[in-house]
Amino acid sequence: MYFDEAEIYVESGRGGDGMVHFHREKYKPRGGPDGGDGGRGGDVILEVKPTLNTLYDFRHRTRYVADSGNHGGPNNMSGKSAKDLVVYVPPGTLVFDAETGDLIGDLVEDYQQLVVAKGGRGGRGNQHFATSRNQAPRMAERGEPEESKTLRLELKMIADIGIVGVPNAGKSSLLAVVSNAKPKIANYPFTTISPNLGVAKLDIDTILVLADIPGLIEGAHQGVGLGFSFLRHIQRTKVLIHVLDGMSEDPISDFSQINSEMALFDEKITEKPQVVAFNKMDLPMVQARWPEVAEQLRDLGYDVIPISTVTHENIDKLMWRAVELEKDAPEPEPVEAMPVYRAAEDPKAFRIRQTEEGWEVSGEAIERAAAMTYWEHRESVRRFQRLMENIGLDEALRDAGIEEGDTVFIGDYALEWQD
Repeated sequence: MYFDEAEIYVESGRGGDGMVHFHREKYKPRGGPDGGDGGRGGDVILEVKPTLNTLYDFRHRTRYVADSGNHGGPNNMSGKSAKDLVVYVPPGTLVFDAETGDLIGDLVEDYQQLVVAKGGRGGRGNQHFATSRNQAPRMAERGEPEESKTLRLELKMIADIGIVGVPNAGKSSLLAVVSNAKPKIANYPFTTISPNLGVAKLDIDTILVLADIPGLIEGAHQGVGLGFSFLRHIQRTKVLIHVLDGMSEDPISDFSQINSEMALFDEKITEKPQVVAFNKMDLPMVQARWPEVAEQLRDLGYDVIPISTVTHENIDKLMWRAVELEKDAPEPEPVEAMPVYRAAEDPKAFRIRQTEEGWEVSGEAIERAAAMTYWEHRESVRRFQRLMENIGLDEALRDAGIEEGDTVFIGDYALEWQD
């Protein structure tokens, strides 16, 4: 089974905690602060691996968590930063935020990287908080919290040539003839239920990557049958080889149907150059109807070549014609992340909600500050209180009616209010 969609959870590493420590050395009873900084947490990075062509690996593993940074040490020793976690994806992977639906990135180049979860910075040790007034600060920072999100991955295969047509037209047979691909082939509709990739080497300088796109039926652009799960793979190709079944009741109708389905899915697909391969010319009935079909297609402005995947008739001619079209075809446009307007939110903004247990406070800056505070050190607590005053949280809580002894919940922390 082919996998071209996946949903994964990614979480970066937390920053290491800074240290509260004072220099200890013989004959120096009052050494200065020398608490080291914490190390940086690891990023989660998606990287394109050219040898991959499916998202199958994400079927068994859907959670990716980077390591956290080490804590700072004495003598100004910084903690070791964590290694980044690299997750490999195939070329052609679109990355979406599963919650918002926003496009984060389009990974098409070999070894291209995208940081999807940034590691937290390390907390500062008490060496950074020494001032002329306070030369022995008992204050440091914990590491910055991790970043996490759920991603939706969508694969659009990258190939020079896309092979399209109705079910059982001979697409897989053509791919098998011209490349080293070994698709499943049988005489019944929907033999191919997943895209197949093949590489055709026409001469020492001419190598093509071909994609056999599963057969399309009426309503495919709405998801009927195999539907748009595979229509999107056509978007990456430069040229289309449209295989017609010479034994079909109405090959011209089949041709029009496939082009209509592609156009309804994405109008730009119809702008791609097409060469039509009229297949099964090894059969007398097909040979007899060839002149009429050829005339109708040429009147519509299409190149049409009679072929047989059984006898290999005109296969080389077909491929070289596709090469000519591919050289003149423009590069597929990369999918760009669309800017999404959202009202700018002040990072210092907060929200207060009264519950039966107490007061819940939420907000980016205040929650991060709480997570980075050493609650066991009085000076660190006082620093947090000054932050509450600076952003107006203490005044807002008083206006909301907080009383002495009430519990304030900020992130994972429960604090007792004292005026």
